[in-house]
Amino acid sequence: MQIEVRNLTKVYNDTRGLFPISFEISKGELIAIVGHNGAGKSTLLKILASWLLPDSGTVVIDGINLNDRMSIVKKIGFVPETPNLFDLFSVEYNLKLFARLSKVPFTRVDEMLKEFDLSSFSKNKIQILSKGLKQRVSIVRSLLANPPILLFDEPTSGLDFEMTKGIYKLLNNFHAQAKTIIFTSHRPEEIRDLATRILVLHQGRLIFDDSTEQYFRSQTHHELYEELYA
Repeated sequence: MQIEVRNLTKVYNDTRGLFPISFEISKGELIAIVGHNGAGKSTLLKILASWLLPDSGTVVIDGINLNDRMSIVKKIGFVPETPNLFDLFSVEYNLKLFARLSKVPFTRVDEMLKEFDLSSFSKNKIQILSKGLKQRVSIVRSLLANPPILLFDEPTSGLDFEMTKGIYKLLNNFHAQAKTIIFTSHRPEEIRDLATRILVLHQGRLIFDDSTEQYFRSQTHHELYEELYA
């Protein structure tokens, strides 16, 4: 297994966080994490990305414990819902800063700017970019080290139809490259069209883990999450 999660716990108070959850993920899976706001979706991604430390439990990625942050840093690329970028600096400066931290040559930045049609915006400050452009820069940042695992927190939130289609295409391309992808979403069409497996979190607990087809047939979907898709 590429990712092994065992008894992972993160508690903010008695009703929020993650309560012991366990699951495994094989290389190349495309997984959607579904649940209400506050169910623990973003918390789980942040722990997998080493942005948060769990209270207890273990995460092992390619045989490396998540606590070994220096070894794990190139394994995972994380695109948060709110881009983790420095607003007052240019696109190029942001990417070169992260490249330096990841020990990636600056030539990789130039390549990625061209690939994602961002070269003409390279000198622009992040704060003047549209939400869609900020999302593209955030995705490029996550890809600089060419990680085998990609995490996306609500990747199409606030994007228009054309930008959303572009994100779908990107995720499918990454999946075709055998990258492992985990994303959170509230959109039924997104879950149905992209994911091959669904994990459902409810009040910090994992209550469903099966194929997309089984999810949309399940009582979990119809009874607990129907209002999400109304």
